[in-house]
Amino acid sequence: MQEANRLKRLPLYLFTIMDNLKHEAQENGVDVIDLGMGSPDLPTPKHIVDELCKQAKVEANHRYSRPHGDAERKFKEAIAQWYNERFGVTLDPEHEVLPLIGSKEGIANLYLTFLNHDDVVLVPNPAYPVHFNGVVMAGGILYNLPLTEENNFRPDLKSLSKDIVKMAKILILGYPHNPTTATVDSDFFEEVVDWGKDKDIIIVNDLAYSDIVYDGYKTPSILSVKGSKKMCIEYHTLSKSYSMAGWRLGFVVGNRDILKSISKTKSYMDFGIFRAVQYAGIKALTGPQDCVKKYVEIYKKRRDLFVDGMNEMGWHVKKPKSTFYIWAHIPLKYSALTSMEFATLLMKEAGVGVAPGTGFGEYGEGYIRIALVDDEKRLKEALKRIKKVLDMED
Repeated sequence: MQEANRLKRLPLYLFTIMDNLKHEAQENGVDVIDLGMGSPDLPTPKHIVDELCKQAKVEANHRYSRPHGDAERKFKEAIAQWYNERFGVTLDPEHEVLPLIGSKEGIANLYLTFLNHDDVVLVPNPAYPVHFNGVVMAGGILYNLPLTEENNFRPDLKSLSKDIVKMAKILILGYPHNPTTATVDSDFFEEVVDWGKDKDIIIVNDLAYSDIVYDGYKTPSILSVKGSKKMCIEYHTLSKSYSMAGWRLGFVVGNRDILKSISKTKSYMDFGIFRAVQYAGIKALTGPQDCVKKYVEIYKKRRDLFVDGMNEMGWHVKKPKSTFYIWAHIPLKYSALTSMEFATLLMKEAGVGVAPGTGFGEYGEGYIRIALVDDEKRLKEALKRIKKVLDMED
């Protein structure tokens, strides 16, 4: 049985290799501290879980989700209300809001909706994997925009050739950025919208980490820029803000024509979101937000603990203003190793799992991503183990 050619075009999924290394270590009796995958370890807040349990007992919620049902209408209204309160952006719930079975699924469906074989997608590199893997799966052409420390992990759109711009159909961004943790201000989005106003290009921002921010930083929305709805859409998820990763609940908002087309694709692919989960999502967005603030404070303490610990051992990194990740250069002592080799070393010698930078694209080489998704006691233990590796004699 031969896989489709599009699967053969996909780059090696390094996170699968890391998972295999983790299982191998565990089978050998190693207590693995897994800081590789960005899956929140904090529980979904109780009032959200309680709403799910309540709504799961309602027989009417057991049926297929339909676009114009009561739960669906209320969830879209809750999203629009949340967006207005959070970013000052006014949305038409009926036409400018589209719920998703997770934002990852929604991004993949964006590509399936719009890409022909000769369409280019402008993708900053490194990036969240579906940003580039989804292009390949949909049969489009991937064009990498290098993100480096020198350019503050921001793409240089003005340097693009006219030929590339002419072929481009989609530009996808993601700020606050995974994996680099880079942040932008509203001026950046204004420049992007200004760049795209005379081009036939869909501009996308993946806003998954809007609430996981520190030190007074406030995340802007690209939709707050005047004229942005002419070509922009923005993805969001409840996975990070409300620790609902396994619930698979997200949404995309913005240009109504783009959303209408994505909705058409989705109508062929799925039957929507379990209504009980939608009601829980309503409770998350419209209920008390103290839980979000509490979780952000926990992540901040973890960030401070881990970054301070890395700096103390001579592995110098800056404190990120957003996300619950640390994007770190491979230490000088091991700079001859690839990011995959260094991540393998940490797993085998320290029992600590991290994500190799090349799992996010070729421009992630030389870096690793550390996810702060374990409690402080375990993070302190991880620091001790890593220090032993860095202190090892060659």
